[in-house]
Amino acid sequence: MTTPSKKNFSKLIKDGGIPPTYREIPYSPPHLIYESFISPNTFLLESVKGPENIARYSFIGFDPYLIFKVKNGSVEINTKGKRAVSSANPLARLKSLVDAYKQAPLKSLPPFQGGAAGLLSYDFVRYLEKLPKTTKDDLQIPDAHFLMIDKLIAFDHLDKKAWIVVCPGARDTELGYGEVDVDWSEKYDEAEEEIRKITVKVSKCQSSKEKISAPPRFRASALNHEMSKEQYMDIVKRAKEYIAAGDIFQINLSIRVSADIKNIKPWSLYKILRSINPSPFAGYIDFGDYQIASSSPERLLKVRDGVIETRPIAGTRPRGRGIKEDELMRTELLLNEKERAEHIMLIDLERNDIGRVSDYGSVHVDELMITEDYSHVIHIVSNVTGNLASGKTCFDAVKAAFPGGTITGVPKVRCMEIIDELEPVSRGPYTGSFG
Repeated sequence: MTTPSKKNFSKLIKDGGIPPTYREIPYSPPHLIYESFISPNTFLLESVKGPENIARYSFIGFDPYLIFKVKNGSVEINTKGKRAVSSANPLARLKSLVDAYKQAPLKSLPPFQGGAAGLLSYDFVRYLEKLPKTTKDDLQIPDAHFLMIDKLIAFDHLDKKAWIVVCPGARDTELGYGEVDVDWSEKYDEAEEEIRKITVKVSKCQSSKEKISAPPRFRASALNHEMSKEQYMDIVKRAKEYIAAGDIFQINLSIRVSADIKNIKPWSLYKILRSINPSPFAGYIDFGDYQIASSSPERLLKVRDGVIETRPIAGTRPRGRGIKEDELMRTELLLNEKERAEHIMLIDLERNDIGRVSDYGSVHVDELMITEDYSHVIHIVSNVTGNLASGKTCFDAVKAAFPGGTITGVPKVRCMEIIDELEPVSRGPYTGSFG
């Protein structure tokens, strides 16, 4: 049965906003259902494992009605077989696309009920801050890449529930609701038919236990490091000189390691990754030309009901061989002067970022330096919240917080300038964000 009923849907339309339509389906692990939907321009955003307050929901999206890409200052929009390119402000243009569909979210569903899902590469920061660009951009990954979704499957892992969700009329947003008459009865029927088709497809998914191949093994010669050990140690030395000079307090440097992988599909790699390193913010996006696979324990940003949250992670130790060793590792980690100092610096940075778009006096740390256990490591984690200021939106929060301080350093902008100076290649999706 489709919810809301056509009668209630019409009533909600008159009350203002367009509610999604949905049907509850039997709960199954999201990655097994996604097997039937894998194709270009689809995604699985998956909470595999973690504290239930941050690892509760997962989402599958497919068949986008619009694709939004940004590269080298150009915004490209593809919809209904048409391609348009402009030099518009990327976040402002994306916001206009999201706002064009006047959705009225339902509290009975998980929080994402359609809209934009995708990737901000690390290099998107150059649209937010004036930074040099001297690194080699050999991958040519878009600076931003989003799919506008009106069909999805949502999962609640706490209550073991799942729903097919369809947004009526989202593909006709250019109609400019309010300026022309829309036959919402017809739009409801179209959405109900889509739900029926998706239900049939989901019901055909295999319910047998998955089989995961052994992780691929590489010889050292099969790996390509963008820098030699000596070169990397040299940039570390130069970064330490910046710290000694008082230019920065801490910085997070990286080195790209790549490998040619044959006879294994990107989706298979993601399944291996989620098995070895189950995390609350995992995901796989197939953009057609390239795929993104990630399994991260860290949330950059959450904005919901007027509250902003960021959840920095800084400070890590390996898991022990049992409960007692784990406890020793936690104690040593929390008592380590260096780890505590670095974490406190990053909390202050995140408080400052969040404070730029929050009501004065509303920013606080509601979880301070707790530990979280993952498959291979123990992390120090804090949670910073603020009340979104009047007139500010989630897009303003992105501008304030992206990219996170834990993958750049303190102070953030100066660290990013030094990262551009010292690292030989653009980071691309690495240390970017998706969701």
